[in-house]
Amino acid sequence: MKTRITEMFGIEHPIIQGGMHYVGFAELAAAVSNAGGLGIITALTQPSAAALADEIAKCRDMTDKPFGVNLTFLPVVNSPDYEGMVKAIIEGGVTVVETAGNNPVQVLPALHDAGIKVIHKCTAVRHALKAQSIGCDAVSVDGFECGGHPGEDDIPNMILLLRAADELDIPFVSSGGQADGRSLVASLAMGADGMNMGTRFIATKEAPVHQNVKDAIVAASELDTRLVMRPLRNTERVMTNPAVERLLEIEKEKGADLQFTDVIEQVAGVYPRIMMEGDMDAGAWSCGMVAGLINDIPTCKELIDRIMAEADQIINERLKGFQNAA
Repeated sequence: MKTRITEMFGIEHPIIQGGMHYVGFAELAAAVSNAGGLGIITALTQPSAAALADEIAKCRDMTDKPFGVNLTFLPVVNSPDYEGMVKAIIEGGVTVVETAGNNPVQVLPALHDAGIKVIHKCTAVRHALKAQSIGCDAVSVDGFECGGHPGEDDIPNMILLLRAADELDIPFVSSGGQADGRSLVASLAMGADGMNMGTRFIATKEAPVHQNVKDAIVAASELDTRLVMRPLRNTERVMTNPAVERLLEIEKEKGADLQFTDVIEQVAGVYPRIMMEGDMDAGAWSCGMVAGLINDIPTCKELIDRIMAEADQIINERLKGFQNAA
């Protein structure tokens, strides 16, 4: 399948594995890239720029296909070593960077000078237009269904993707609620040039997370995510568990007086305990509503091959079957 995204990134299939904290390691990125998609290493999971350079080198040893690095710009007091990480990305020969969070304009010149394509994650059309205006090569349009931070507008992809198609000139991919061939064909029909999957890729054989995490996703329905930190305008969609339900109780109790420090125990520094150790009640972890569509734990190749076969069947059999015979 050829789209503007496969052409831009030099990949076989229009499927991207989004950056995910304590999930986007070399093992997963390489497996997705080897299967014909675009794997992504998550920079801020690494403790330093030097560690990121090592992770990029590790991925390079595992695949000769294109892969990317996610660089998320956070509004924090003690900023990560973004300059060092950009240097590691450029020197490591990475060809694609997925930016997220705050405006990435400060790193675009260095990345573009190195021939690197930049795709920015956006939760609103206005953000996507801004990304286009500052020179991003593509955008990932994240609907309200997505795991992690869906923004504050609550616009689902059935509306958001069509609005993006109406407004954007640069290529974009769908993100949030994407799981299978049906998702891909629907995204293409709405104007996207491919799709980005996060939660679906956690439930794969190569995802370097504890088996408890994968089992929790398979067991969950579309009703098992919660929106937390909404009163702080830092909304995050997470998998429900006792810690998350307690967090929601605290939000209700505090009301307008809620401070981040009130819920820090449930959200800060919990990812290693959950993703690495499998302590599923340690706190809040990002998960999309798409968990309700995930029923197995295939290899990345099995998953991507299945998606493409299903998409081909939908396009060439089911949809063509609706057309009247000439």
